[in-house]
Amino acid sequence: MTEPRQHALPDGLPTLRIRDLSIEFQRRRGAPLRMVDRVSIDIWPGEIVGVIGESGSGKTLTSLATLQMLPNRAAIAEGTIHLDDIPLQDRSERDMRALRGDRIALIPQDAMQSLNPTMRIGRQVGEPLELHSGLSSQRARQTVRKLLEAVHIREPEKRVQEYPHQFSGGMQQRAMIAMGLALNPQLLIADEPTTALDVTVQAQVLKLLREIRDDKGASIMFITHDLGIVAELCDWVYVMRNGQIVENGPTRRLFMAPQADYTRMLLDATLSIHTKPGVAQ
Repeated sequence: MTEPRQHALPDGLPTLRIRDLSIEFQRRRGAPLRMVDRVSIDIWPGEIVGVIGESGSGKTLTSLATLQMLPNRAAIAEGTIHLDDIPLQDRSERDMRALRGDRIALIPQDAMQSLNPTMRIGRQVGEPLELHSGLSSQRARQTVRKLLEAVHIREPEKRVQEYPHQFSGGMQQRAMIAMGLALNPQLLIADEPTTALDVTVQAQVLKLLREIRDDKGASIMFITHDLGIVAELCDWVYVMRNGQIVENGPTRRLFMAPQADYTRMLLDATLSIHTKPGVAQ
């Protein structure tokens, strides 16, 4: 069950409204395998919402269903997904291409795999501007420089001419964030965007995501298995296990007074990892 928001909310609809979403995988033999079971999630304007769980819990599948990018053998069995008042399920690929990047954008986990190694960074970041906004190549390049500067990449004039392998891991991830921001989307889906980064670069990326929320009013779905990041970044948390939401609530309440046994187990595991043996807490 989705816990109602207790803090003040803007009037109108959530940016993202998922209701009773179920996702099934077709098998060669036997009944379909249900991987996500009646999941409901709300993300309101200007919120950073964490979706947390172990690998295989269904959190990434839920995000892919929102983007209508499920794997070939997976399909939505029931439920609805709305971006504002726009239903996303069962839309044509042509309609979804118009929405992706424009109204909703993905920041993937592994920037190096997502970036085209043969294409200059400036061209890749500027591509959404040319495709969706019809900007000329010259105007797109001007906007790209501003985007790279906004995500704290130094010397943007130089960097637009470079290739992904010339960027550090943190810079690659920030370039992906710049690409996602190109069209000022309402919703950013960040799927484990800091997993491959060291602690210092991870902190920079999290700071950048907060700036995006504060400066642009974007809503962010942050998918992770890291409770430490959730505690630092998120306003609201959904905890998933075996394809279901087992608990949700404001971050502080969930950490101070978890209701579900599974949430308590995750918190205990996190504390044991970060607590040095023999040090009293």
